Amino acid sequence: MAEHIKHKLMKASEIPDFVDDVIKTGCNICAVGHDKYLIGEADLPPLEQERVWRKLAKIDEIYGDRDFLKLEIVSYLRSIGRYLDVGADGSG
Repeated sequence: MAEHIKHKLMKASEIPDFVDDVIKTGCNICAVGHDKYLIGEADLPPLEQERVWRKLAKIDEIYGDRDFLKLEIVSYLRSIGRYLDVGADGSG
């Protein structure tokens, strides 16, 4: 028997709050080019990474699936100056 699982979907109107909440964790979030974004926590010490991972998991729970909003999130990040443009050779 198939189990019905309800997944919350993030709304486009929640993108600014989502970005703010990620920034508040101490992670960098930025668009890469015009079709990707990343959340960076690799430069944090190990104990801090664990704390941040818990906070990011809570953010995922609050906002839900956002994959379908990727381009809207990228556009918002670019509009607030949080982006990297990557050259043809992969350099920033």
